[in-house]
This record gives sequence, C-alpha cells and structure tokens, in this order.
Amino acid sequence: MSTRGNVLKALEQNKGATVSGEELANRLQISRAAIWKAIQELRKDGYHIDAITNKGYCLPQDSDVLSVEGILPYVKTDFMADRIHIFRSLESTNLTAKKMALDGAPPGTVVIAEEQTKGRGRMGRSFHSPPSGGIYISFLLQPRIDGAKPVLITTAASTAVCKAIETVTGISCRIKWVNDIYLEEKKICGILTEAITDFESGHIDYIVLGIGINYSTERAAFPKELADIAGALFDSPQPSESTISRNRLIAEVINQVLEINEKLESREFLADYKKRSFVLGKEILIIPTARSGQERNLTEGTPATAVDIDENGGLVVHYRDGSIETLNSGEISIRTVKG
Repeated sequence: MSTRGNVLKALEQNKGATVSGEELANRLQISRAAIWKAIQELRKDGYHIDAITNKGYCLPQDSDVLSVEGILPYVKTDFMADRIHIFRSLESTNLTAKKMALDGAPPGTVVIAEEQTKGRGRMGRSFHSPPSGGIYISFLLQPRIDGAKPVLITTAASTAVCKAIETVTGISCRIKWVNDIYLEEKKICGILTEAITDFESGHIDYIVLGIGINYSTERAAFPKELADIAGALFDSPQPSESTISRNRLIAEVINQVLEINEKLESREFLADYKKRSFVLGKEILIIPTARSGQERNLTEGTPATAVDIDENGGLVVHYRDGSIETLNSGEISIRTVKG
C-alpha cells in the first residue's frame, strides 16, 4: 500500500480522534515530512483533515469520501483488499465489471463509483446516479447453481441489501418483486443482474450484480419523472448518526452479498425475502411488454393476486379466472406500496 493509503488507513481506523504526526511516522516507519506530504495529497482528493497544533491530524466522523481504506475495516472477508476498486466517475459499474472480467478479474471483484454517467436499470431504463449522494456498486460473482435463474440471484441480492441497511442503520426496508427496495413509499434502491456467457458452450462464466442505492440524494436532485417515485435513506448529505457513512454501508453490503451468494443453493434467504415483500397478498397488475421505443403503461395490465414466491424467486400469481402462473421476469405494479 502507498504512503497515502497507509496514512488514510490509520486515520480511518481512528476516525474522529486526533493522531499525532509523530505517532503516524513511528507506526508507518516513515518521516514526518512524508506524513505531511500524504496529508496534502489526501486533501487534494477531497478529504477534510483537521490539523490541530501540538496534537496532530484528525479525520472527522462525518467524512464520507469513498475509499478502500474506509471500507476494509468493516469487511469480514480477508482477501478483499485487492478486489475492491473505486472510481470517481464511470459510465456504468456493471459495464466496468464486465470489462474487468474479460481481463481476468477474479470472482468477488467489486467495482464502486462516486457517480455513473450512464447508469442502467432493468428493462433498459437509465438509473439516476448523481455524485456524492449514492452508492453504485457491482459484483463479479461465479454462479453457485448450474442453470440458476437470474431472478433467484436478484431476490437474494435484494434480501442482502435490506439486511445490510438494517444492520448498519437500523432502518427496515421492504421489497417490491423482483428487485426494487422501498423505504416507506419511495424507491431507494434498484438491482440489475446480468450474465457473462461463453458463446460456444452457453455456460454462464460470471454473474454481474449491480446495486444502486440512493443514500442521501436530495429530493431536488431527482429528475421530474422520478420526483414522486424515488427517495433516499437519508434526507441530508450526512446522517445525524455520525458513525454511519457510505463506506460503512458498502462494507456491509459486501458482507451480506458474498455471504448469501455462498449459501444460494440452500435458498434460506427466501423466507426473509417473503417477510420483507409488500407484494404478497396484494392485488397487482402484470404489465405487458412495451413496443419498441415506447414506455410501459404502468396503469394497464392483467389483474391478479400475488400469492407466493417459489424456490427460484418467481412470483406466483392467481388470476381472476382461477388459473395460477409463476412469473420469472417482467414487471408488476400495485395500487399502493403501503404494508
């Protein structure tokens, strides 16, 4: 790790406390001048580091610049140091993850961006991804089940994100099938699952799992078409609970996603997914596929009742004529998102 990285790691480990330059120099076995130079580099990168005369340096508790050093202290898996990659700006974290996979990146690789300029959601939609207020993260995962349906991986990821948010913030979120996570009546997270397939064999080599969380996106920052739909975990750029940062939440998302992925075959997470669902038992509309170039009309569709989630994450629906079907793709709408 570079001197800059080592200094940042030490400050992150003592966040909110003052660490003297002498202590940092002794701990890292470098000169005080090298410490000062690293502090200047960090400030140029956007870190607000207080320098207190005769006491040392302090990284404030509300510091929220994304960094590997800020994430690693909370990650349970030991080998993640070389697998977490953070970028200031990307077109899409999923796209970058795909490119890294083709270049030989190992399973467990994580791609994170401060912003996405061409973030994508399901059904080819764009995903609003402004800087500083969001968490945009993609995982490279190896399929745990041969022929596993993407909907199973997506339901697992939805559960993992809800557990991560609740563990770190105490906030309980709910899920709209397949992969939309809601806080109260606003969507705060979307998930996009894609596969990298060997053309000749048809075998799925990688699953690319993209997660976008509106962490503290201000309401005014959302486009007009999203103003009544989208929300965020927190209303202000930094939550009042000073120990909660994007770095901390990202680390727990990593923990939960990797853990659930390892246990995917057991399908234990489905019970938790069902508990968090606000769709089951509700009257819904199954939205038909839109014609090319047209937006879907979410007020028109086939009425049904959502009755269960099957072992592969499919939505079991009961039509008015008495027939039953399991949906493994598509989109639904409901009249209200209240539990």
